[in-house]
Amino acid sequence: MDAANLIRISSPFTIFNKPHYSPASFSFSIPFSLNKNISSSRNYQKLSSGTSSGNDAVFDEAAYEAQRLALDAKARQSMVEASKRETEADPKAWKWVIRKRVWDFMEAHNIAQNPRPVHHRIPNFIGAAAAAQKLCGLEAFEVATCVKVNPDSPQKQVRFLTLSGGKKLLTPQPRLRTGFFSVLESSMLNPSTINEACTSVGVAKYGRPIGLDEQIKVDLIVIGSVAVDPKTGARLGKGEGFAELEYGMLRYMGAIDDSTPIVTSVHDEQLVDDIPVEKVLIHDVPVDIICTPTQVIFTNTSIPKPQGIYWDKLSPEKLGQIRILRELKSRIEQETGQKLPCGPSEKLPPTAKRRR
Repeated sequence: MDAANLIRISSPFTIFNKPHYSPASFSFSIPFSLNKNISSSRNYQKLSSGTSSGNDAVFDEAAYEAQRLALDAKARQSMVEASKRETEADPKAWKWVIRKRVWDFMEAHNIAQNPRPVHHRIPNFIGAAAAAQKLCGLEAFEVATCVKVNPDSPQKQVRFLTLSGGKKLLTPQPRLRTGFFSVLESSMLNPSTINEACTSVGVAKYGRPIGLDEQIKVDLIVIGSVAVDPKTGARLGKGEGFAELEYGMLRYMGAIDDSTPIVTSVHDEQLVDDIPVEKVLIHDVPVDIICTPTQVIFTNTSIPKPQGIYWDKLSPEKLGQIRILRELKSRIEQETGQKLPCGPSEKLPPTAKRRR
């Protein structure tokens, strides 16, 4: 989804919104239960011991974290290879050039926290907590009831302030590989578990998985960035395209629209002025507000927000790794009687075998 030769154009059969395929107005004939499938993906369990029932089980945090780290390592290696292929084939592969410059600078000037190195990650920048405080002081945050926040390390404090502020937190499973989105609310937690609930393990442990039919309204979206242009709102992620997929699926669900504010928190050194707006892709998500440790910037972006999933940009390999996308594609094809297009092939890292 990150090919530099794609331009911001629309094409037939690429945009599918909730208004076209609303579960309220259609009786889907595909025999599957989306929520059940997603719930069953959280099989990181081991039998508990003691006098409790033999059916009792506890969440196996060590197994979940080990698999998460292994998959992260494979995904980062894939991004390294993709970056090398694209820059060798096209020296003007501008997205990777900007990403590498920012990553290199942050490492060289030691303005990032663990996990290190920051390359091929959303950098956990120094001052992330201060940026989170500025973000949570925004009127858009204060009036929000439900906030969608990415699962990356620099936005952990945003997730904490969302929950501790009594708001509903919507967060995706990392890389959408264990399911879809999970919902957490402070009423589901206690003071001793709220901090853990802001981690990937905690989301899997305490969150309530939802499906595409969930009736939910998201009032604010918070996403991580590698680089962002404060004058235009153009943004670069780490190159995997998951922020775009998550946004597109929320559009399909009717959970968001063009008026839903999109905010990112970054270090001041992640602000750039050389993201060419004319090369921004149709599925790229711009930001309305940028929060750094020192300032709040309203971009007044004129870049159009994506309207859904652009299937002609989605590779068969990525589709094969993300079950929720396959189910959505099957659902739309069944209802429309039309086969959706598919994007060009790409090399992805292998996924670890999941426990049954």
